[in-house]
Amino acid sequence: MSMSVAEIGEAVQPISLRDRLNAYVVLTKPRIAFMLVLTAAAGYYVGSATPIDYGLFGWSMTGILLLALGVAALNQWFERATDSLMERTAKRPLPAGKVTSAEAFIFGAALTIAAQLVFYFLVNPLTAILGVVVIVGYVLMYTPLKTRSTLCTAVGAVPGAMPPLMGWTSAANEISLGAWALFALLFLWQFPHFLAIAWLYREQYERAGIKMLPVVDRSGVVTARQILIFGFLTLPVSLAPFFFGHAGFLYLVVASVAGLWFLFESFRMSRAKDDKAARRLLMASVLYLPIVFGTLVLDSR
Repeated sequence: MSMSVAEIGEAVQPISLRDRLNAYVVLTKPRIAFMLVLTAAAGYYVGSATPIDYGLFGWSMTGILLLALGVAALNQWFERATDSLMERTAKRPLPAGKVTSAEAFIFGAALTIAAQLVFYFLVNPLTAILGVVVIVGYVLMYTPLKTRSTLCTAVGAVPGAMPPLMGWTSAANEISLGAWALFALLFLWQFPHFLAIAWLYREQYERAGIKMLPVVDRSGVVTARQILIFGFLTLPVSLAPFFFGHAGFLYLVVASVAGLWFLFESFRMSRAKDDKAARRLLMASVLYLPIVFGTLVLDSR
């Protein structure tokens, strides 16, 4: 008897302990979590007074890592039915039956609760409040909105841009103009990045009922316009740390070059509107973050 979509992931397949543990790792999307922690670490470093409190740094990064892992697991729990309908996600632990939905939910909830406890008791309440914004914004708003409106990208970009802001508040216990600049940089960067992904997988998203912009925008005109606009806006915002006095000339040069490259690939995608250009933009976006945030740490003041 074949299982319905609702039943997928409820019956755990007989697998080895190693494969089962690996399934829990996959639930957390560790590569994405690593990237988010990198931006958070940059936010902490730039927002810190000297000397840096490395004990506090360790606890704040632990909390942000736990939060990123937990939210990713809860996201996969929420999307287990739609994931089973797309080739790119059908082999994830839940649709593949490697863990049950109850196990995934408990696992994700435990990680997010642990993160909030770390923030509140070992970092500061302000960062804990921002953690709640991430949980509510990503799990309870962005994820269900993906099957209802193209506004999901804008909604999801808010919690997605929180890590550098949380890194800053962990160190400074306040939100200053420099912190908002890092938040804005990551917020704007997400639009070309996720629209490139949505363009590449638009047919799979459509089959799963996910209303990303390239699915609804058949001609690609609106998608191309948004990619170009947000790619353009990312460049001047990325230079804000230099003009706010948080970074030196090296950062200005690297951020300018990286931003121009990112803008060029955004422009090329907006003109070509094809998979090749989308892949180039996606690669540029993935490399852009570690280059810019890594240089910010190296050349921060």
